[in-house]
Amino acid sequence: MGNRTPLAATLAANSISTAGTSLTLIGVPWFVLETTGSAGRAGLVAFCATLPIVVAALIGGPAIDRFGRRRTAVVSDAVCAAAIAAIPLLHLAGALDFWMLCALMALNGFAHTPGNTARYVLIPDLAEHAGTTLARAAGLFDAVSRGARMVGAALAGLLIAFVGAETVLLLDAATFGLSALLIAAGVRGVRAAEPRKAEAPVSLRAYGTELREGYAHVLGNRLLLAVVVMVMFMNGTDQGWNAVLLPVHAESELSGAPAIGLLTALFGAGGLTGALLYGAVGHRFSRRAVFTVCVVLCGAPRFLVAAVTGTTLPLAVTMLLGGVAGGVLNPILTTVIYERVPDRLRSRVSGALTAGCEFAMPVGGLAAGLLVEGAGATGALLAMGGVYFLATLSPLVFPSWRTLDDAPGAVQEAAGPEPVPSEPAQAPAPVSSSGPSRPTPGP
Repeated sequence: MGNRTPLAATLAANSISTAGTSLTLIGVPWFVLETTGSAGRAGLVAFCATLPIVVAALIGGPAIDRFGRRRTAVVSDAVCAAAIAAIPLLHLAGALDFWMLCALMALNGFAHTPGNTARYVLIPDLAEHAGTTLARAAGLFDAVSRGARMVGAALAGLLIAFVGAETVLLLDAATFGLSALLIAAGVRGVRAAEPRKAEAPVSLRAYGTELREGYAHVLGNRLLLAVVVMVMFMNGTDQGWNAVLLPVHAESELSGAPAIGLLTALFGAGGLTGALLYGAVGHRFSRRAVFTVCVVLCGAPRFLVAAVTGTTLPLAVTMLLGGVAGGVLNPILTTVIYERVPDRLRSRVSGALTAGCEFAMPVGGLAAGLLVEGAGATGALLAMGGVYFLATLSPLVFPSWRTLDDAPGAVQEAAGPEPVPSEPAQAPAPVSSSGPSRPTPGP
């Protein structure tokens, strides 16, 4: 029997941090709409919050290994706690200018990504440390994340209605602080969580070499590259939905913030159900067949339903069913990534995957705000839903998706030789998207 404390602490910290992020996901757009009344400004804040995520992912992979995964997660959460807490405190003091809000959200995005990545890439080592399987640990990681997202969204909608967006943001800051404490105290005695002592001396040339290793691994594997391209468009349109389209639709057609909380929670509940269902019976079916069906159903329908109806019930049903379909996706993608990425490259490849998968998110939020201002909410919903639908047709169109069911060794051989010297990929039993970072399609 291994030591399960580090794995339990990481799962708890991630769930608390994810719940807090759900508070921000709903609280910040609503705060902007309440204080400015502008969908365009909400889109601009979303742009400022997500562009640093991409920058951090582009350059941060090797730094996580050098600084240590445990230390990275702790510092990341501490910085996020300070940045989020500053927003309501400055607002209550009458000192919050719009540029300050944008800057604080940018700091939060830049700091949040390394912590997310550090927790994610630790899962295989923590599973081995705990004496459990990778499949079980990855399933738990995804399930608790989705459950936390569901609870956080439901609480956000209710809390905004009763105590205001400012209090919600203060609560989010507290969740980041608690997450940092859990990682600091609970993840000890795990070698993979500590700084890599054998790395080359710090220099721009050495750091650039390490960055290239991560990107070369992704570019050398056609399936991983196909995943990145598809999820990039999905995450971009999802950001437009979360940051602008859903808040605007809820404010004008539904019951405001409580409706946002309800709909996002229903999507989370569906996602948790889908992840659990796949964990129970998914191994009996072809990965590619299940993924192809579920990816088409998970996102685009909600844009269409919101565009043609002004009531909550049809959209609530669509969000719940879309969540079930979306819940199946991450267990498949997470397993594929863990299978195809060796341990020594895991942080670097995860950073490359995050950068690619979230590359369109800044544009998605900004575009949604501009579309609402120029074409109205209905036109914006139809345009972004169309982009989402076209992206999800990728598994039906591109041949690289046919390898989704193949053994890792067969896939790497088909993709050509390993672009950089590396250890063999570890088997999933004894031993990390986005999105999240791993791919994380869906709200």
